[in-house]
Amino acid sequence: MNNDPRPEANSYKLPEIISDDRKRDSKKNIISTILILIAAPAIAFLLTAFVFQSYEVDGPSMESTLQNHDRLVVLKSGKTWSKITGKKYIPKRGEIIIFTLRGSSETGEGDRQLIKRVIGLPGDRIVVQDGFLTVYNKQHPDGFSPDKTGGYADTLASTTPGRVDITVKENEIFVCGDNRPNSLDSRIFGPISSDDVVGNLTLRIYPFSKFGAF
Repeated sequence: MNNDPRPEANSYKLPEIISDDRKRDSKKNIISTILILIAAPAIAFLLTAFVFQSYEVDGPSMESTLQNHDRLVVLKSGKTWSKITGKKYIPKRGEIIIFTLRGSSETGEGDRQLIKRVIGLPGDRIVVQDGFLTVYNKQHPDGFSPDKTGGYADTLASTTPGRVDITVKENEIFVCGDNRPNSLDSRIFGPISSDDVVGNLTLRIYPFSKFGAF
C-alpha cells in the first residue's frame, strides 16, 4: 500500500484545473466571436468608404465600353490619399470615373452619381463643333483629339453632338460618356469639381464573360 497522499491529492485536483482552463477558453472564444462580429461591419464600412466600392451601371451612356447592369469595382484610394495629403484629386485623362452630380433646388433634382470618361483637365480649352471634340492646351496649342489618341476610339459613338467652347478651371475636369449622342455630361452641365469625384473604375466583375481590369 502506498501511504504517500500526494498522488491522491494530485489526481483529485487535476479535473478542477482542466475545468477552470476550459472555462477560461470558453470565455475567450465568446469574447473573440463578439469582437469579430463588431469589427467585421466596421472594416467593411471603412473599405467601402475609403478604398473601393461596387457599382452597377444604369443606363446606356457609356456604351459600348460598358453595358447596362455591368457590375464594377471603383477604386477610391486615390481620392482618400488626396484628402490625407490635402491635395486636390485630379484623375488622368481617359480614365473612367464615378462622380457626384450635385442637384439643384431650381429643378428639384437631388444629388446622383454618374459614370463618365475624363476628357478635359484644368487649363484645357474644350471645343465641340461639327461632331468633333478638340482639346487645346499649352502642350497642344493647335489642338488634339483625345478620342483618337486615348486608346478608346473603337468604343465611341461616331460623332460628338453639341456646341461647346469652354476652358476648364483649376480643380475641375470635363467629362463625357462614350455614347456621345445619348449621354448627360459636361457638354450639358459643364465641368465638374474634383471634390465631387468618388473614384476611378478599376475592374468589371460581371458579366463574368467580360471580367477584366481598366
